[in-house]
Amino acid sequence: MVECRPGAGSGNRPVIAVTCERRMASPCPDATQEPQERVRPFRPEIALRRHYADTLAEFGCLPLLLAPTEPGMADLLEWASGNTQGLLISGGIIDIDPATYGQEPLIHYDSFDSARTQMELGLARSFMERGLPVLGICGGMQVLAVATGGSLLQDLYLQMPGALEHQQPTDPSTPWHEVRLQPGLLHRAYGTRRIMVNSTHHQAVADPGALQVSGRAPDGVIEAIELRDHPFCVGVQWHPEALAPRYKGSLDIYKAFCETARIRAGSLPTHTLARERSNQ
Repeated sequence: MVECRPGAGSGNRPVIAVTCERRMASPCPDATQEPQERVRPFRPEIALRRHYADTLAEFGCLPLLLAPTEPGMADLLEWASGNTQGLLISGGIIDIDPATYGQEPLIHYDSFDSARTQMELGLARSFMERGLPVLGICGGMQVLAVATGGSLLQDLYLQMPGALEHQQPTDPSTPWHEVRLQPGLLHRAYGTRRIMVNSTHHQAVADPGALQVSGRAPDGVIEAIELRDHPFCVGVQWHPEALAPRYKGSLDIYKAFCETARIRAGSLPTHTLARERSNQ
């Protein structure tokens, strides 16, 4: 077995642990149509949208996909935090069980994935404790908040009447609303206080836990959080990778994340990132 040590890999490319989701899927091209000959039932599969892996590779990282597993969970958490140089917590269709942050359900939930939730919470805590770079995307940002003692708004439209539409009816490859950034890592990465983002969520962070709010939508919804005094721990409620390549600047946060991971892997001098940020 090849051990992915810090600094190991092709050309010292940092290895990034990427969480995946579990879902039911059918091999039929269109599962809504009646099959002509034989029926193949829906079966569970592990899935990740390709944008995540492609974006990490574009910035010189090697994505390593982690599947939620219940047997051997502790071993997986220990191995990943000790043998990779960064963590990307992806989004998905599954919500976090409100019991995880001490609440009763306010709405009907179709299902939870406790294995995925526990894996992501454990990874987030371990990587943060070790000072390793962490990036949470959409639901991944919510994981960061809950992992550090925070909580969520279970349904924006129930708990924030009058909020903007945060499940945009248009293609998420196009921006939907503005986010206003506070001084901090995100602001430095983007080089501006106001950016346009997409929006595909019905929940949001209510209490960011140990993290600080670094961006809000015009209606006050928390859109970005970060852990101060940490090399890189950021969560964003939008999907920067889905906005590329038409809106290339949306990937500045991925660039900063990958550069921090490359420093961890020993393939990028520490002064390089500091110089690039100072020039923004």
